[in-house]
Formats: sequence, structure tokens, C-alpha cells
Amino acid sequence: MEKIVSTLIFTMSAFAMIGQTIVNTTVEDKKVVLEEYTGIHCVFCPQGHTIAQNIQNNNPGNAFLINIHTGSYANPGSGEPDFRTPYGSSIAGQSGLTGYPSGTVNRHNFPGQEMGNPGTTALGRGQWTGTSNIILGESSYLNVGVEADIDVSTNEIVVHVEAYYTGNSPQGTNFLNVALLQNNTLGPQTGGNMGDQYVHMHRLVEMITGLWGVEISNTTSDTFIDETYTYPIPADYNGVPVEIADLEVVAYISETRQEIPSGSGAYPTYSGFANANDADARYVDEIPNQCGFDFSPKVNVQNVGSDEITAISIEYSVNGGASQSFDWTGSLTSLQSETIELPSISYAIETVNTVSVSIQNDDDNSNNTIEGTFNNSQEVTTTVNMILNTDNAGSQCTWEVINVDGSVVYSGGPYGNNESIQETFDLPENCYVFSLYDSSGNGGGSIVLYDSESNVIISNSGDYEAGISAYFNTNPLLGSNDNVLQNVNIYPNPASSTLNIKDAENATIEVYDILGKLLLTKSNISLEEQINVSNFQAGTYFIKIAKDNQVSTEKFIVKN
Repeated sequence: MEKIVSTLIFTMSAFAMIGQTIVNTTVEDKKVVLEEYTGIHCVFCPQGHTIAQNIQNNNPGNAFLINIHTGSYANPGSGEPDFRTPYGSSIAGQSGLTGYPSGTVNRHNFPGQEMGNPGTTALGRGQWTGTSNIILGESSYLNVGVEADIDVSTNEIVVHVEAYYTGNSPQGTNFLNVALLQNNTLGPQTGGNMGDQYVHMHRLVEMITGLWGVEISNTTSDTFIDETYTYPIPADYNGVPVEIADLEVVAYISETRQEIPSGSGAYPTYSGFANANDADARYVDEIPNQCGFDFSPKVNVQNVGSDEITAISIEYSVNGGASQSFDWTGSLTSLQSETIELPSISYAIETVNTVSVSIQNDDDNSNNTIEGTFNNSQEVTTTVNMILNTDNAGSQCTWEVINVDGSVVYSGGPYGNNESIQETFDLPENCYVFSLYDSSGNGGGSIVLYDSESNVIISNSGDYEAGISAYFNTNPLLGSNDNVLQNVNIYPNPASSTLNIKDAENATIEVYDILGKLLLTKSNISLEEQINVSNFQAGTYFIKIAKDNQVSTEKFIVKN
């Protein structure tokens, strides 16, 4: 952990009021600090998140949440984010938990409600609301106040904590803890029904004061605590990027490592901006492979200036085609961001396609332009098969196949329960989108869509919520080898400079790109013909070889 700079000042009664700015010095009721032990593979953890969030929503300014990813359910799989911290297992270990999700409310023991052994502090999610209400109704012998500021030029956070003892602590030693949290992190969550787009909130990323906090040795009435920390924020935790606009601070005091009499929380303010008026076009949202349908790009814009942004003019185009304009209005305060969905745009499809987005001039134009790319969608044969199995709510299931002109060429449903439906589609060369819908939004039975050469377009076991879609091109060059030439040899494949065709003497050859555009034709080729492909762009191509009423179509790849 990086070093922190801290100042801890203890002042006894005669000096208790000197310098106090953010903490109340009269007796207050306790505030809730709910530590939730959770994980991305925990089926019932989303229920816990909802219960905890409702407690906070119903008690604004008096309930603070810390979501600690720990235990086996927090272990990431391949390609999944790692939300764990060096502190989670120790904090969870002192609670006596026996399952997930679990939580502690102010690390207090509530007899008869323990998840584990008597005397422990872990609670099942069904006990959090009632025990929080108990805590909120009790007076506290100390009050806590916290504020924070992030200097965006240095990426440092300064946390200022004050505490005031309105009474005596039952413990001669207390500990002051400062937790740094991150909100709005998208990731997987079993049971969340959002794929990898579940919104993780109040996620513990760092204990600025260390695992068990900073020792307070004077815990009697009228003691005033004033502590300031400067902490350099890293670019990421365990490879998960830090968004400083989504950070949150919770400060609390504990009696030894358990009982928390009270705490407080704050969202940082921001300083150190280089410009007053500065919008940053950060990224174009990932675009699924397309094949010619009009679509609506999405661009994420962040306010990286000190002034509020209420309007942005946006210009955008695809593949250098005609530009379109869109005027966004709203409110973005400093470091707030928004993903703006732009009106639908038409374009000419290419193998690799580029979306270009530019926003209006401001104090810094170096961050006003961004690009995103997407590929031409999958090439399949003109014969496509569907196997659809409905669940016990088949009446919610419908589907359709639409071509690029907007015409529905095939459709089906609703169906009966637990049916198996098989369809074969004859789809002339065109661009299509297949869409499967579930009217209840909770998915249904399994679906597989594949062509006559077993190229899979969609395969899903039923976890598709409101629906699933896929774009694809049909290409008559695929699957056309019904009457094929024998013993024709094409090599090397992939090719970088020369493609050789052997044993096709006197045949006619045609070479097409992935979009079906004819690139070259040769007739009466030699026994060992050579084609120069050194000027071809890297990608997939087709070669069609015809002789004596026999035709072979082969796919080859060019690598530069």
C-alpha cells in the first residue's frame, strides 16, 4: 500500500471547540455503518444490495454502506474483474459469518439474530433493516464528520475527519477508520440478470487508515479529534480502473476491532482543473458487428472542466460518409459523464468500419474527437436453421428475421409451453437481423441458429432476459460445393504474397472479397497458377474455380 500523510491531533476539554468545523458537538443518535460481505458469484447478493440500498435511501445522511468483496464467491473467473481487497478476509473473519451475503450493522452483536455463533456480529440480509432501525434509535457518545477533495491535476484525495466525544467511551482505546469506496462499476453478478453490466455500488477499494484504523488513546467526554490524510489515488485496483468521479468516503470509529458507535460519509469535491469549459469525448460504446442496418452510435462525454456543461453540439459519421449533427442538452457538473445515444445513421458497409465523433470547440480541443470501430457481421450460407425450445411460458416467446430493407421475411410465436420448434430459412444474399423476444423480460428456453455448414449465429441456453439479436450476411459463395472439382490444391493459406492454385488447368477463377465484390477473373489458367495477393488488404477472401460444369468455392486468408 502506498504511504499516506496524516496528522492526528487530540485536544482535551479546554481546547475542544478550537478549529471544529464539520462535526456537531451536541449529542446525536448513532448512524448506521453497514458492512456487506458480497461477491460477484453470489446468487442472493443482489437481494442484499437492494436491502442495504433501501436502508440508506430511507435514512439519508444517517446510513452508510461498505460493500466488501470477499470469500469464494468473490473469486473472479477468467476475464472477470477482481473486486477483492487485502482487507476483506480479515474484516469478514472477525464477524463470524457463515454464508453470503451477510453483513454487520455497526459490528454490534444482536442476541438471537446472529448468523453464526452466539456473540458474533454477522447478520443475514433479513435482519439488516430491523437492526439498523435499532441502531438509529440509540444515542451516541461521539459524532463523526468527514469531507474530502480530489485534486484532478495530481489525482490525490485529501480526507478531513473530525470527531467529538459528547460522552465517555466504554473503551480506553478507539480506532479511527477511513474507507475509500467506488460506485457505478459495471461487472458480472450472478443473480443480477444484467450479464456483465451489473452496477456495483459502495465497493470497498482501500482502507486509507489501514486494516484496523488509527489509534485514539483519549476517549473521554469533550475530546476533539481532527485528522487529515493525503492519499495518492492509483489508476486501478487489481486491474479495475478507478473513476475518480465515482469515489466515496466513509469514516467511522470502532471500539477495538468491533463495536462502531457511529460514522459518517461524504462524496468528494474536486479541484485543480486546468480549464473552465472542457468536455472530453471519452469513448464510443462498443458496437456489435453490423451488416448495413442503420444504427445509433453511443458516445460517452465527461465534463473535465470546472464549469457546468448544459449543451453540447455533436457531429458524427461512419466510414467518412455524410456527417450528421445532434445537439445535446442537460447538466454535467465537474467530472460527471453521460453516454449520449445519437440518432440513427446510414452508411456503406466495409470490412472494418469507423465511427467518428466530434464535439464543439471549447477550452481544450485535443479531447474533442473520438473514434470507434466495428466489423462487418458474420458471413453464413443462404440456408439458416433454427432450433427453439420454449420454457413453461411459451406464450411470451416470439421471433422474427428482418432484411436490411426493413422487411420481415420470417417470424413466429407465440407458442405453447415446453415446445421444440425447428425452422429452416431460405435467405437470398442480403443483410439480416434475427431477433428473439421474451415479453416478460426473464428469458426462456434455449435457442440455436446455424447455417448449412454448421456456422453458429446464436447459441443461448435461455438467459437472454427481454431478448437476443444477431446480425449476419448470407453469401451464396458459401456452401456452393454441390458439384465440386476434385484434387484442386490452394496454398499457402493464409497467404501473404502469392496464392498458388494447382491441378486446375484450363479452369476459370474468380476472386471475391468478404463483401462479395469481384476482384479479379482469370480464364484458362495454367496447371500451377499463381495469384499476386501482396496488394490485398489483410482479411478473408473467396476463390471460385469453375471447369467442365464443376465448381469449387474456397475461403482463403491474406496476412500482410
